[in-house]
Amino acid sequence: MSAPRVLRHTRGFSLVEVLVTIIVLGVGLLGIAKMQALALSSTGVASARSLAAIEAASLAASMHADRAYWAQGGVAAAPGVTVVGTVISDATLAAPADCTTAAGVNPPACAPQVLAAYDVQRWAASLQSLLPGAASTIVCTNVVNAPVDCTIQIQWGENAVAMMKQGNVTAGATFNVPTYTLYVEP
Repeated sequence: MSAPRVLRHTRGFSLVEVLVTIIVLGVGLLGIAKMQALALSSTGVASARSLAAIEAASLAASMHADRAYWAQGGVAAAPGVTVVGTVISDATLAAPADCTTAAGVNPPACAPQVLAAYDVQRWAASLQSLLPGAASTIVCTNVVNAPVDCTIQIQWGENAVAMMKQGNVTAGATFNVPTYTLYVEP
């Protein structure tokens, strides 16, 4: 007699309980997907900003190595040098420069302006390959009885994927143009 009584009290899940569980799990998984997309976007932004800082520090190290050009106020003109892509606005720094030999042994002694041009041209190519579309300016001020102060400023566009009000997905739209500034005393 007790067997039928046990069968009456054991029952499975109702369809409503299963649907509620699926909805709760679906909302949770959508939240996790959104957090992953945000983390991926933040990683890309942090990567671009780190690359800009590294590239500015690279040019600063080159400026320290070639003090003969930079410390004399080589780019002391008011607007400074503008580098857009690999196009350099200063004629001295844009002139063809190569401070290596064909065999790669004993590089020739370069004049300070040739060495500075070589460094800036290689830096511009590196910056363009790492941050496509980046623009930079190099401004040096030469005050009497004071060391030369230079400012390296890099601007680039950060790409993102956004959902518009109409529900259209826009990929690769530039929303932010950050600027990295480094002050150098060559």
